[in-house]
Amino acid sequence: MRTILIANRGEIACRIIRTARRMGIATVAIHSDADRDALHVRKADQACRVGPAASSASYLSVENILEAIEKSGADAVHPGYGFLSENADFCETLQERGVIFIGPGPGAIRAMGDKIASKRLARAAGVNTIPGHDDVIGSAEEAVTVARSIGYPVMIKASAGGGGKGMRLARNDREVAEGWTSASSEGRNYFKDDRVFIEKFIEKPRHIEMQILCDAHGNGLWLNERECSVQRRNQKVIEEAPSPFVTPEMRRAMGEQALALAKAVGYVSAGTVEFVVGEDRQFYFLEMNTRLQVEHPVTEMITGLDLVEQMIRIARGQPLEMTQEQVPLHGWAMECRIYAENPYAGFLPSTGRLVRHQPPPESDRVRVDTGVYAGGEVSIHYDPMIAKLVTWGANRAKAIVTMRRALDKYLIDGVAHNIDFVNAVMGHPRFQAGDLTTAFIAEEYPGGFEGAPLTEDLKRFFAMVAVSVEHTQEAMLMPPPPVEEWVVMMAGDAIRLTVEHRKSDNRITLEDGCVHEISGNYHPGNRMATFEVEGVKRTVRIRRIEMGYQFSHGGRRVQVSVTPLRLYEMARRMPEKRQTASSKKMTTPMPGLVREVMTVVGHKVAQGDPLCVLEAMKMENTLRAEKDGVVAEVHVKAGDTVEADAVLFVFE
Repeated sequence: MRTILIANRGEIACRIIRTARRMGIATVAIHSDADRDALHVRKADQACRVGPAASSASYLSVENILEAIEKSGADAVHPGYGFLSENADFCETLQERGVIFIGPGPGAIRAMGDKIASKRLARAAGVNTIPGHDDVIGSAEEAVTVARSIGYPVMIKASAGGGGKGMRLARNDREVAEGWTSASSEGRNYFKDDRVFIEKFIEKPRHIEMQILCDAHGNGLWLNERECSVQRRNQKVIEEAPSPFVTPEMRRAMGEQALALAKAVGYVSAGTVEFVVGEDRQFYFLEMNTRLQVEHPVTEMITGLDLVEQMIRIARGQPLEMTQEQVPLHGWAMECRIYAENPYAGFLPSTGRLVRHQPPPESDRVRVDTGVYAGGEVSIHYDPMIAKLVTWGANRAKAIVTMRRALDKYLIDGVAHNIDFVNAVMGHPRFQAGDLTTAFIAEEYPGGFEGAPLTEDLKRFFAMVAVSVEHTQEAMLMPPPPVEEWVVMMAGDAIRLTVEHRKSDNRITLEDGCVHEISGNYHPGNRMATFEVEGVKRTVRIRRIEMGYQFSHGGRRVQVSVTPLRLYEMARRMPEKRQTASSKKMTTPMPGLVREVMTVVGHKVAQGDPLCVLEAMKMENTLRAEKDGVVAEVHVKAGDTVEADAVLFVFE
């Protein structure tokens, strides 16, 4: 194996390049027109164009990728995850051409790629399976009948689905009918397979998966479990290894069942067997991913193994180098997926140029897997992941502390991101207690995300940072007086402070008489600074805004204004002006493709009624009426591409 073509893009392509280079193997990157300047293209030894921006004509084009293999002289292909990683026909074609596929054989891919068939195979191999209806369901009406026979709640799944697509939870007949339509549509659009099945939904479920390695010599290992229960719309957001819920006995049972399934299909390579786990610690087979997982770094952090290297070694025909008893479980690892999305606005995808991308410094406890760079584009055509931030600690609490500090030091400008959100989750008491289910986000943030709680301690800290930053800004223009009185406005509160400016720090007296000393490394124009109060250091992201600053720390974003006390007293006497606004128009919250329009002119709609389905960032989003009304104008039709803020509907 001399040259590996990576049939993928982004951070996973960069990740594979890193290991291949360490092993002395050359790499070939493929790219669409949208990715011609991407980081993985820059890092690889060679690069080949495989088509236009649309993934269907580039990263999913077997013909174009085969041409790139021939042109580059690659003798092996690593598919990463997504795209063609679980395409048995692609794997088979490579084998026919004498090109090594760094992954399992086509038979195992086919067996596990069909959720209906894989469930039957798992049951035959002695693996626990979820009660349900294994046959294909051909209509919404049949789906309702089946769901009633199983008993609510149920989970509707596209047979070829994955990555959160083609899955719908239903608790009544209406949700089943809608869910069958959505799941079959996503299965058809993303996987060219609209078959749907239904199974019982396990209440208070956890999503726990087992990483396995199998070689061609009959050896197999399970590499401990990963907890992946923190999900949004069935898409994993935070993963960790090991799980705070799994006992040693349960771990061994899950590992042995995972290997039994692998053996039943002749599995060779790295793979993951996913389980849904009830609160009684009973676990059930969910699916097997016949590829590398997005969250594989947490397993690497607790075992010390490089899974990409192991896949390459296995593909070369080499045996595994350790026994099950030698598999380490060292410490704890956390992974946060950093997405280009706005958690403060319903997690709407964000696209555009990355003006700034400054990850925290890497170390033996902090790892950043990314495929972007400052100045690059976050495109509408692909997954919105910017990076995976991974941390390690001797125990779970220490891994969380390291993660929160690293998140505070992660600076992104140009697109919205979810750093505050994952940081807030990390600090949530329920998360810290390990009390997790796949409904965690929906249960803890039912009204959307507004930031971590603004505690009194955090409020005081932000207030002291505000006057310290303002003092530094003022000092650029003229020497400030040695003592100043300020009012910091934050979250509707007015906080009075007296500041004594000293050579190396500020001595601040709050209105309750508490005195603190604060020092920091802020300089005018900085977007990030670290401040120390009573020996505790905290890093804050800082943005200048009209009439003040925006600070972000610990999963909380606040806007503050700093006013001299005398001006504040004058302003209090001024009358308050109020404005009201209303709109009869519905605009698109993001750029995307209109998949379906469900209303017409003259249609009476009630609040919450679906109006259209908008596809963006590979996910379908149903836009619903915000209030009762009558549709006066419809400005879009299925198949239209719309920009952000485009008018979709006008109401009477």
